[in-house]
Amino acid sequence: MPYLLISTQIRLEAGPTMVGDEHSDPHLMSILGATKRTTLGNNFCEYYVNDAPRMVLDKLESLGYRVVSMTGVGQTLVWCLHRE
Repeated sequence: MPYLLISTQIRLEAGPTMVGDEHSDPHLMSILGATKRTTLGNNFCEYYVNDAPRMVLDKLESLGYRVVSMTGVGQTLVWCLHRE
């Protein structure tokens, strides 16, 4: 899986950070220390870490990921990363 999206709410920029969905690589999620959660009302799971996005981006860079783009969507910050 060469592409990865991470996101956080603007008011939660110190964490937690969403790092994957139910189809994400379990090994990568384990390396990041992510836990799988299902939010009340959703019929899908997401992986979260308690770290700030900056810390997650640093970890992913050390694993070979590079930021492709970043944007704000409403009150959410989203980063797209890619690994060769």
